[in-house]
Amino acid sequence: MSQPETIHASCVVIGEAGVLIRGRSGSGKSTLAREMVLHAIQAGRFGCLVGDDRTSLRVEHGRLLASPVEPLAGHLEIHGLGITRQPYEPAAVIRLVIDLSEDPPRFPEAEDGNIVLCGVMVPRIRMRAGASFASIALGRLSGVCDTVLTL
Repeated sequence: MSQPETIHASCVVIGEAGVLIRGRSGSGKSTLAREMVLHAIQAGRFGCLVGDDRTSLRVEHGRLLASPVEPLAGHLEIHGLGITRQPYEPAAVIRLVIDLSEDPPRFPEAEDGNIVLCGVMVPRIRMRAGASFASIALGRLSGVCDTVLTL
């Protein structure tokens, strides 16, 4: 087991897969996390918050695990409402990283599809900050959006 590393990110678990959402302050991490959980539940899947704003990462048995940072566990910021209490899971195995940025590449390179965190390679997608792409993120997680179509 590695020493935990705390990063600026939100994390949710959808089904059995953890999704780590990274981006600058105000980029929509909390909003995307909340929307992903709501979409999953509406679709009859399990969805729950793991951590918001600060997330602890560690490696166990070659898997990247995320957990909430203790003072923030069970709290989610909702823009306009402030900090709210939410149900949360104590840990999740990260299966996807979503990086939110102002100008993600329009046609990402193949090597852009993965990232190494704490020595573990994880699939990654980049999305525009502030936009609502919960359905695309969930589709990527379930394998619906992994194919590049050439017209």
